[in-house]
Amino acid sequence: MLYIRFPLSLRNVEDLLHDRGIEVSHETVRYWWNRFGPMFAAEIRRKRVQQLRAYSNWKWHVDEVFVKVNGKRHYLWRAVDHEGEVLETVVTKRRSKQAALKFLRKLMKRHGKAETVITDRFASYRAALRELGATEKQQTGRWLNNRVENSHLPFRRRERAMQRFRRIRSLQKFAAVHSSVYNHFNQERSLASRDSFKQTRTAALAEWRQLCSG
Repeated sequence: MLYIRFPLSLRNVEDLLHDRGIEVSHETVRYWWNRFGPMFAAEIRRKRVQQLRAYSNWKWHVDEVFVKVNGKRHYLWRAVDHEGEVLETVVTKRRSKQAALKFLRKLMKRHGKAETVITDRFASYRAALRELGATEKQQTGRWLNNRVENSHLPFRRRERAMQRFRRIRSLQKFAAVHSSVYNHFNQERSLASRDSFKQTRTAALAEWRQLCSG
């Protein structure tokens, strides 16, 4: 949880655990997240996907950012709902209609169809939505997509701590795990009172510990 949730390096986590009297190497931490991270993320996603399909599919914000993989530019496509919940992440080599279509199909297969899809003015989105028969659902505007653009920031902080990625597979794996863990602990503290935030944070941590113990 420390490695995925916070912008820490493997050696940072090793030092934090040492301070708590737990002696492990940073390679052990790497093994833990590679082995158990996808399992925990899949369980979190399974529990939340039905709720998202029922209540949070009326507006999606879609965007893509470039990510360096072994020195070469790739693209990380992400979608969030109107509450900031990360719905899907996909890594592609190109920023094209085919890539946008692949991403949107995966998004719709898992989460159904939204009433509104907010994008930037990149032409591939319109071409992909036209092929899916959903052109009328697209909205574009100068500030409409701030929700997803701001949601890139936690991943960017993790990217800097990890000093980039070396393989597409590791990027896709980490992005998927990070988005699920971020969803689980994201409490929108600016929108709730201090007491409510403390209660939801405690509940999220208790649910995480139950997940790990299972």
